[in-house]
Amino acid sequence: MSAHTSTESRADPTQSRSRQLIVRIAALRAWLFLALLLIFFETWSRVSYGQTFLFSAYNAQSIAIFAVAPLLLALGSTFVIISGGIDLSVGFIMGLAAVIAAHATNLAGHSLPPFAAMLVGILAGLLVALGPGFVNGFLISKLKVPPFIGTLGMFGVARGVAFLLAGGTTVPVANAWFASLGNGRIFGIPVIVVITILFVLLMHYVLSQTRFGQHTYAIGANEQAAIRSGINVPRHIRKLYLLSALCAGLGGVLYAARFTAGAAQAGEPLLLDSIAAVVIGGASLFGGSGTILGTVAGALVIAVIQYGLVFINVEPFWQFVAVGVVIIISVLVDQTQRKLGGDR
Repeated sequence: MSAHTSTESRADPTQSRSRQLIVRIAALRAWLFLALLLIFFETWSRVSYGQTFLFSAYNAQSIAIFAVAPLLLALGSTFVIISGGIDLSVGFIMGLAAVIAAHATNLAGHSLPPFAAMLVGILAGLLVALGPGFVNGFLISKLKVPPFIGTLGMFGVARGVAFLLAGGTTVPVANAWFASLGNGRIFGIPVIVVITILFVLLMHYVLSQTRFGQHTYAIGANEQAAIRSGINVPRHIRKLYLLSALCAGLGGVLYAARFTAGAAQAGEPLLLDSIAAVVIGGASLFGGSGTILGTVAGALVIAVIQYGLVFINVEPFWQFVAVGVVIIISVLVDQTQRKLGGDR
């Protein structure tokens, strides 16, 4: 063995540990982004206004409310992106669900008590959202339409149907229970935030602790290997797009409850934010990696940017610039992480 080879052997353990440390830091990038943002806005607030940003209950609740809608869309997208797919239709599936929930609640209110009418509206919004999800899954799993194209087509279909059903305007909801769902509080915490937290815990369990989650990772890491291991990939992909649509439907229902009105364009500005939350949270667009907790951190990063810039009186258009920069950094970090981890 040459001296050169011997030197490399001795250096390898140190290099390996350094790589592992960098990969671990990269995996926590969303939480690091979040910490840096909170430190920045806290410092700015104390220097400029003489008050706290981070430890204000009002600010914390406002950030949580900002995060609810994009996070709900992002939860379903996390599963889809981990599997190696993409769902561009969730924004207008959310809008469609909001419009249907509003119409159904109003119609049921003519013959049912307010609470029952609210339940009908919620169920209608969730069930209608499953329709586009089923079509997406069928197109991608059976007809082998690329996810980008298939879901982009459904984006247009859901958008058109939602605007037609809404008559090109918003659909107001006259139901006290529905309004309480969107604007009420439990122990001082907004109800929609409580619902979102419970749904996050459920999705975290499904992805990290069940066979469904394991199969999702397997398909994203290597679809052919997943097929050879006995996973019914087409059926699983259909379930993933149904789950993504269900999350968008829940987002639409809560939107209609919060604003006591259904709007076709409810989720239009949230598509980029939802995908950004997944990417910032550590999921790879190549598939095979990602976590629900990472997505939560990504959604909070976006919410802190949006609320924080308003808080310090910066023009709202800078939100798009800031989120875009964070997305680019996250993708670059992901590529570096994959190289250091030995992926191609």
